[in-house]
Formats: sequence, structure tokens, C-alpha cells
Amino acid sequence: MSGFDKYQTPLSTRYASQEMMTIFSARERASTWRQLWVWLAEAEKELGLPIPDEALEQMRANVVVSDKAFGVAKEYEAKFRHDVMAHVHAYGEDAPAAAGHIHLGATSCYVTDNADLIFQQKALDLLLPKLAKVIQNLQIFALKYKDMPTLGFTHYQPAQLITVGKRAAQWIQELMMDLEDIETVRERLQFRGAQGTTGSQATFLELFEGDENKIKELNAILCKKAGFPSAYPISTQTYTRKVDLRVANAVCALGATAERICCDIRHLANLKEMEEPFEKSQIGSSAMAYKRNPMRSERITALGRKLARLPANFTATFETQWFERTLDDSAIRRMDIPEMFLLADSILLALDNVTNGLVIYPNVIRSRIDQELPFMATESILMKLSTHGVSRQDAHEEVRVLSHQASDVVKQQGGRNDLLERIKKAEFFKPVWEEIDSLVDPKLFIGNCPKIVEDYCNGEVAAKLAKYKESLDKASTAQLSI
Repeated sequence: MSGFDKYQTPLSTRYASQEMMTIFSARERASTWRQLWVWLAEAEKELGLPIPDEALEQMRANVVVSDKAFGVAKEYEAKFRHDVMAHVHAYGEDAPAAAGHIHLGATSCYVTDNADLIFQQKALDLLLPKLAKVIQNLQIFALKYKDMPTLGFTHYQPAQLITVGKRAAQWIQELMMDLEDIETVRERLQFRGAQGTTGSQATFLELFEGDENKIKELNAILCKKAGFPSAYPISTQTYTRKVDLRVANAVCALGATAERICCDIRHLANLKEMEEPFEKSQIGSSAMAYKRNPMRSERITALGRKLARLPANFTATFETQWFERTLDDSAIRRMDIPEMFLLADSILLALDNVTNGLVIYPNVIRSRIDQELPFMATESILMKLSTHGVSRQDAHEEVRVLSHQASDVVKQQGGRNDLLERIKKAEFFKPVWEEIDSLVDPKLFIGNCPKIVEDYCNGEVAAKLAKYKESLDKASTAQLSI
């Protein structure tokens, strides 16, 4: 049977990076368990327990789980129906001098939970610079197009003009919120450490003959070895699943942001104002050869939809844990935690590719403005007439009649908006005929957009990205193979 005969998640076969897949691979998981057992034995020896040097040497020499060891563990699990104990015995065969010392004083969650925290820490560290890269792409884009007027939309109906850069700045602000939230959960992530079967530390208190200070020292050593600032002060058999929920709330919100941004891009592609990158040989449709579908943005939308809804799983897992622990958290977390990070990773790779290659069509944007701007300019025309002593109410009625006529041309006849031409021919507006063209320059209607973009992108955004300068200087744009 080949790999083509078994289901494989498209996250690993199509979308996610090798680095993220490695973090959640079977070998990384089992090898991290072994590393945790090494750290525990080293710490216990340092605190006076009789762990032989030969045992530690053999354990260190066999941290990476071999294919053969996986086979041995599989046989043990079929016998014991317990994955951790299967790997304890498999490790003991690779390091026979340590067989009686592996897992000393620990419960299964010493390796499973601490490993999950290590994986989440690594995965968060992988996501953050990728998110910063997407923000940097849009920062450059927003500053480039800060002065280019475009139609704003409310209710998906034409509204006051903004600029292309101003719309991108809104996307940046939402991604900045995600960056800050993910940074926060990363900074606050702690270790479980060695806490015993119900979090009472009873087994370790017995091992250290009642010396509670040695338990504190044990956990301080373990935290240092694992790269965590501290351990959660309260533990049950597991670290509280509230931790997973907090991480999920931050990471999964990125899915909602990505979906919202790509829906904008897809709508703009329909309007032919903006497009995502399109390869020379790319096929948009198997039937309609002319099509240029925004398939990358559509993919991101789909992945974002999935990611944004995962917190419901983490919520249910947390709220249904009884007392000190129930095992109904196990199977779902094996799926949800890796899936959450693979989804976020896949989204960021695709977003990097899209945002680094956005294509703008200024003439299309201007033609759409020209269809709507005459209506928007009428208020300015009313004000100009008033300076010539014309009644505002009379002018309002004249504009209303001509606007309806022009609207009829657009909607009923499929023609272009000719309101300004009608105004230029109407004797009522003769006092301002010479000024009308100067009143409809689109840049007169974008308000403070350029300054808003400059201040935000060169201020708050630049300050945040400075933290990621080293990784951004080395980064290249993600290339999608499919």
C-alpha cells in the first residue's frame, strides 16, 4: 500500500511549510518526549537522586527516535494500550542502562503536556515573523498608493472616496491586532514542569524525602532547559486547557482577518481594479479559458473560514474537563493543535505571496470614480453657486432634476454618467461653468487619507516591524507550488 492509498490532510500535502509540519511530526513528538525524559533525569541527578552517568549517556545518545524504535513502540502500544508507556519501554531498549530510571516520578502528562507546550512555543515563533512579513508587504503597498483615489464602499454601494493605500492600511491595522495578540500569548506561555499525577507533587515530594525546595529547584531547572520563563503555578494532571483556548483565540482570529481581506481582494478583482498575482501559464477555468479567477485569495478565504471556527473546539475541550482531568481532551487535541498551526501557516504563506504581488489598474479605478464623482461633486457646486448669490434651495432642486436624468442614462440606458455635461449646458449654472472641472478633481475628495496612511505606516507599524528587522531582512516572498 502506497501513500496514495491512505487519506492525507491537504494541509501537509498542499499548503503548509515543511518547518511547521516538522514541529508536529511523529518523530518530533516522540523525540521531544525523550528529550523531556533526559532533562528530568539530569535534573533529578543534579538534585541528588542516584541516576547513573551511563544511563544519562545512553539516554542522550538516543534522543532522536529511529524508525526501528517506532516499530518497537508500536508493538508495545498494541500490548499496553498506552502510548507513553510504549515509548518508555522502547526508549529503555535503546538505552538499557537507563531503563529503570526513565520517567522516574512522572506521569504521562509530564511528556505529553510539556511537549505540546514546546510545540506551541515553536509554532508561535514560526508564525510571528511570517505575519510581520505580510504586514510589511502591505505597508509598502499602502505607502505607494496612499495618494491614489478610489471609491469607498459602504453597504457595498459607492460612498465617499478614499485612497487605495488607505484601504490597505485598514487591512494592516487588523493584522497588527493579530500580531499583538499572538505576541501576547507567546510571551505568557509557561511550562507545566513536573507536578505529579494530580498536580500535588506528591511523588516528587516522596523522591526528595519531603524537601519541597528541591521540587521548586527541579521545576526551575526544567523550565530553563526547555526555554520557558516559569511553570504554571497551579496544575492538575494536565496544564489547564484554558491555555490552549487562549492561544487558539489569538491564532484563530488571524483566520477571520485573512478571510475579510481576501474577500475585499476578490470583490476588487471582480471590479477589475485589483488582482492577485497571476502566473503566465496559470489556468483560471477548465471551461472558460479567458477567466482570471482569484484562486489564491479564494483558498485563503477557505482556510481562514476553517481556522476562525476552531476556537469552538478548544472551548468545548476546556469546559468539559472534569475535576483534575478527563481523557476526552486527548484525541481532539491531537487534531486541533496541529491543525490550528498548519492552517495559520498555510494562510500566511499564501497571504505573503498575494500581498507582495498585488496588481492595480489605475484607469479602471478612475473610470469607476468618474461614474460616481459627478454626484459627489454636486455639494461643492451648490456651495459655489451660493457665493454668486444663488439660492441654495433653488440650486438643490436644479441639481436634483439633472441628477435623476443622469441616473436614468446610467441605469436604464446603460450609458455613462453625463451629469456634469448637463450642468454645463443648463443656464442656471452659468455662474460656475468655468469652475466645474476644477471642482471634480478626485484628490479633492479623499480628505486626509494620505496623511493617515503616512502617520500610521511610518509610525506605529514601522515601530512594530523594527522588532522583526533581522528576520524581515532575510525573508523572501513565499512561492506557491500549487
